[in-house]
Amino acid sequence: KTKLETIIQQNVELGVKSFIPLITERTVVKLNEKDREQKKLDRWQKIAKESAKQSKRNIIPTVEPIITVSELIEKLKNIDAEIIVPYELEDVKILKDVLKEPKDNYYIVIGPEGGFDIKEIEMFQEIGAHIVTLGKRIIRTETAGIVTASVIMYACNEMV
Repeated sequence: KTKLETIIQQNVELGVKSFIPLITERTVVKLNEKDREQKKLDRWQKIAKESAKQSKRNIIPTVEPIITVSELIEKLKNIDAEIIVPYELEDVKILKDVLKEPKDNYYIVIGPEGGFDIKEIEMFQEIGAHIVTLGKRIIRTETAGIVTASVIMYACNEMV
C-alpha cells in the first residue's frame, strides 16, 4: 500500500467523510496523465469503500479529484466549516484551543512530506483557516491526519 492508501483506510475507519488529494509546492508524486490519475482515484475510492464496510460505516466516504492548493482555497473560502491546517512551524496556536466550541463541520488540510510552503500557509490564513501545531515533534504526513481527526472526533464526542 502507498502512504495515501494507508491514510484513506485509517481515516475512513475513524469517520472522515471525504478526501481531496492535494498537489502542493512540495508534493513528491506528480500525476500528469489523466488516465493514470483516474486509475488512482478509482483505487482510492475502492479502498474507502472497503474500509467503510470493514468498520461498519453506513456512509462510503468520497475521494474527490486531485486539485491544487489554489483550487482548494477557492473551494473552501465560502464554506461553513472550520478549516484546520497542522503546520510544523507553528508554535503558538494549538488544536485544543480551536476545539473549545466544537462545530458541525471540519476540513483538515494535511501537507506533504516536507510540509507546506509559507506562501500556501499564507493563502490558508487569508481564508480564515486555523494554522495549528500538533506539538514539538515533527509528525509524518500519514500520522498527522489521523492525530488531527482523532482529536476533533474526541472533542465532538464522537469517540464514545
